[in-house]
Amino acid sequence: MPRELDGGQNMRCWIYGFSAAALLAGTVCASAADLGSVSEPSRERFYSGDWSLTIGAAALYLPEFEGGDHYRFFAQPLVSFGRQGTERRFTSRNDNISIGIVDTGAFRAGPTAKVVFGRDNDDYDDTFGLDDVEFGVEVGVFAEFYPLDWLRVRGEVRRGINAHDGIVADGAVDAFTYLTPSLRLSGGPRITYGTADYVDAYYGVSFAESLRSGLSEYNGDSGVASYGVGGALTWKTTERVETSLFGEYRRLTGPVADSSLVEERGDRNQFSVGVSATYRFDFSL
Repeated sequence: MPRELDGGQNMRCWIYGFSAAALLAGTVCASAADLGSVSEPSRERFYSGDWSLTIGAAALYLPEFEGGDHYRFFAQPLVSFGRQGTERRFTSRNDNISIGIVDTGAFRAGPTAKVVFGRDNDDYDDTFGLDDVEFGVEVGVFAEFYPLDWLRVRGEVRRGINAHDGIVADGAVDAFTYLTPSLRLSGGPRITYGTADYVDAYYGVSFAESLRSGLSEYNGDSGVASYGVGGALTWKTTERVETSLFGEYRRLTGPVADSSLVEERGDRNQFSVGVSATYRFDFSL
């Protein structure tokens, strides 16, 4: 979950998360550059060629924690890395840090990572007494393809590190159209699946936590965590700068909706709105 814009500690968490995201992409770039300078034949390998690194940030108004019913402003880093020359017809704020190792234009796949911000449960009255969720990352793979020129299907499967030990899978379908050459309207359905370890980290309530917090004890299973719909209005401000206004609705379901944290102190209906801006750097290896 992104951290609040207010407060020094929360802002530092966002800065650390953004730095970690940029460092991950930068490390891949540096490693590929070192390998590419070893010998002439290496230029024919997968990392040779023209690449783009896109970085930016989003400001959002959304629940203060996943499943909560109180809303605050938060910040989120945006990072993407991929090849030039195969035109990316569509990108979304929901796309996590990704490297398009395979990129044909109509199909793109490779590793992905997401910075997972911690949850200090002393910060919120509704979660006071629960165990904190640690800062960490989720790493895995993604794939996206275009069954039609105006339709993208994307999926990610990630495994948590430090923040939780579960597996999370996200799916999204986005239809898009250009209102003007520089103004794009897009939207479509979303779905998220989580294993029991993921559900336990964010929505589980042990016996001890129940005594401390007053929530009913809860031990969830794996299952579909949420489904919903999202949309965005994106403006290509310049050749390298892109800004966006977006909104999303998620309905918590399955083992997440059954959690005592959601049933007794939260809300199954989750809304978010925000704005974002990104800048693209082009380079060659």
